[in-house]
Amino acid sequence: MNDGGQRRFAPLGSALVIIPTYDEAGNIEAIVGRVRSAVPDAHVLVADDNSPDGTGRIADAIAAKDDNVHVLHRKGKEGLGAAYLAGFRWGIDHGYGVLVEMDADGSHQPEELPRLLTALKGADLVLGSRWMPGGRVVNWPRTRELISRGGSTYSRLLLGVPIRDVTGGFRAFRKETLEGIGLDEVASQGYCFQVDLARRAVEAGFHVVEVPITFVDREIGDSKMSRDIFVEALWRVTAWGVETRANRMLGRGPIGAPAASTREGGAESRTAESS
Repeated sequence: MNDGGQRRFAPLGSALVIIPTYDEAGNIEAIVGRVRSAVPDAHVLVADDNSPDGTGRIADAIAAKDDNVHVLHRKGKEGLGAAYLAGFRWGIDHGYGVLVEMDADGSHQPEELPRLLTALKGADLVLGSRWMPGGRVVNWPRTRELISRGGSTYSRLLLGVPIRDVTGGFRAFRKETLEGIGLDEVASQGYCFQVDLARRAVEAGFHVVEVPITFVDREIGDSKMSRDIFVEALWRVTAWGVETRANRMLGRGPIGAPAASTREGGAESRTAESS
């Protein structure tokens, strides 16, 4: 299940774009409108963590006027990972074949969604990549770019996953991919949630594709990144890396099939696990 070049992929089902929110009242109407314009056939799920600023109420008003927009009201702020997991389960339960991750703050450009969905026709998971040729970031301080690049590089090398932007959060999954990577076992919440899903997909032998994106820093509202999120990511990635290397030394396979591949800009790279 790892060689995308030799597989015949099933047609894509209906797509659900999941947008987690917490205090995004200034962004949610614009971002949902842009998604609906960019991919008119797709549906949108706003997963709101009981935002004090009324984001959920604004989303409800949008959904009341548009049958393709849905709102999942959650009890409180439990982290990005928990919001996405709830959104994935809601989407799978409602019969969607494609589940998309996208931020609410405008950093992920909805106009690039068609590129991700087109690439998914020949893949199990498509990652929007800032750090491959053609990808870029806009309005980021140099220090933040260095931290993000460093985090991706550290995760890639320690975990042995051939993905340039392993921490990015603009992604399109086939339903079967999410069902095959053990969502019930995912405990990570913040920054490392994206690393966790990516490494699980690679280790399970799914065909992963990266496409370049332009990441634009938010203009409205505050970043949700914090020191605690960064520390969680650092220790979890380190622990996963130690576990992965120990399994290889002991001849154990990781989560799934023994090999996986990724494709970047048309050039495929491949990793093989010890058997």
